[in-house]
Amino acid sequence: MPHAPAGRRSTPSTSQLDHVVIGGGVVGAAAARSLAARGEQVLLVEQHDRGHEHGSSHGATRISRMGYTEPDYVTLTQRAWDAWAALEAASGRTLLDRTGAVDHGRPEVIDAIAHALERAGVPFERLDLDEAAARWPGLAFEGHVLAHGTAGRIRSAETIEALLDLAASDGAALRFGVRVTGLDDHGDTVTVHLDDGIAVTTPSVVAAVGSWAPTLVGEVFAGRGASLPAIRVTQEQPAHFPSHLPDDAWPSFVHYPLDGGDVYGLLTPGEGVKVGFHGIGPVVDPDARDRTPVAAEVERLQAYVARFVPGVDATAPALISCLYDNSPSDDFVMDRRGPLTVATGFSGHGFKFAPVLGEMLADLATGGVPHPRFAL
Repeated sequence: MPHAPAGRRSTPSTSQLDHVVIGGGVVGAAAARSLAARGEQVLLVEQHDRGHEHGSSHGATRISRMGYTEPDYVTLTQRAWDAWAALEAASGRTLLDRTGAVDHGRPEVIDAIAHALERAGVPFERLDLDEAAARWPGLAFEGHVLAHGTAGRIRSAETIEALLDLAASDGAALRFGVRVTGLDDHGDTVTVHLDDGIAVTTPSVVAAVGSWAPTLVGEVFAGRGASLPAIRVTQEQPAHFPSHLPDDAWPSFVHYPLDGGDVYGLLTPGEGVKVGFHGIGPVVDPDARDRTPVAAEVERLQAYVARFVPGVDATAPALISCLYDNSPSDDFVMDRRGPLTVATGFSGHGFKFAPVLGEMLADLATGGVPHPRFAL
């Protein structure tokens, strides 16, 4: 962890803490960074190592796009687009490669995306199938096609490091390999028990724990008369496929097949083109998953890629295992009760909003109100 630069305050002691952030994935890192930047005294604790592969944030790339059917999310992507630029400036790192994005498939979905983008003033193009195939020869298209330039590829692993480094430079203490074993709600404060025997009492806990939210904070919220929605934790298995094309041939892409289901993809430089079915994996315990691929799903993914992603070698998948913390509506869950703020339910589409989610959680933890769509 870098040392605080000269002129910045020192790392807070436990007696000085304003907030304990639980979770060192992208959402927790963004919350810690936003709080520390406001002058709050912050401790971040993460049960796994820094940059671990056990949750929903690992891997080198994620999609950034504005192609939503719901105006709330389009507005949030616009805020996020500006926030990514500000994060790049603050960190001195390139975090977003502006490749553009293409959506295709079921006409009713593509038309709804076009309507939402038009309402928000986001420029986009409608293309016919021949135009799309000529522009992106690595993909095969069906249905309607839409492209927009305010989209790209997030350097996700670098983003987490940038957020953690910025949090630390503003005085946040970062602890990894330390598991929270329990929370005691005292009314105005919470005591956080750690597995190294330390107990920290604080007026604010931000539990940015994704798949672990039900077991870690469910009882505390229930004791305050609020129930978390049923978070369904699934093990997803996208894969990287070797590309036949140069890197600049690949946009980020989302396909809504005419026969149902959603598929996403993007290039991960040096690893291949990542393609995955969205939110269809088996339900798992986040502490006890074995990462074993489902053979039938691997075959189904290869068959899809052979048909719709001709620019890669469908016979050579490098399988990936990741977690989704799915809410019943696929909406995020971010709210506060007393001293406890929760963040979960990101449903496989939260990473693109990370800098804004950090600000929203910092607002909640310092007395703000939740976004009505994400409230309990």
